[in-house]
Amino acid sequence: MASIPKVKRVIRKRVRLESSDDDVGYGKPPRSRRFKPGQSGNPKGRPKGAKNRDTILRELLNSKITMRRDGKARKITVMEGIFHKVVEDSLKGNIKSATFLLNQLAAITSDGGNESEISRDDKAVLDAYLRNFQSSLGREEKAR
Repeated sequence: MASIPKVKRVIRKRVRLESSDDDVGYGKPPRSRRFKPGQSGNPKGRPKGAKNRDTILRELLNSKITMRRDGKARKITVMEGIFHKVVEDSLKGNIKSATFLLNQLAAITSDGGNESEISRDDKAVLDAYLRNFQSSLGREEKAR
């Protein structure tokens, strides 16, 4: 059997041409203006506390406005001003405003009734858990 001659592989290296300071254009800022290694292009990053829709609405409704009533100026929130206007409209006969106010009143009164008493059994379970929790805290302090 004849031996197969080994073929030498020629590895060609790509030569990268270094850009000079004069090579400036789109996507190639001058070397003095380029970001240094480890330097961010956005050092401050995204601003914290960016407001969403809910935050903006709450701030607007809680902002103060001046309202004149009976010749007196009074500072109230926008939300309070809206309720004043709805009350005035309902007194003038606007059925939708009156319905809105009565629905709001019903929602407020129904929320207040949710605070129910804890039964004896539930209270006993909570007390036992609290005693157990406090004793475990005491053991941890002694271990220190």
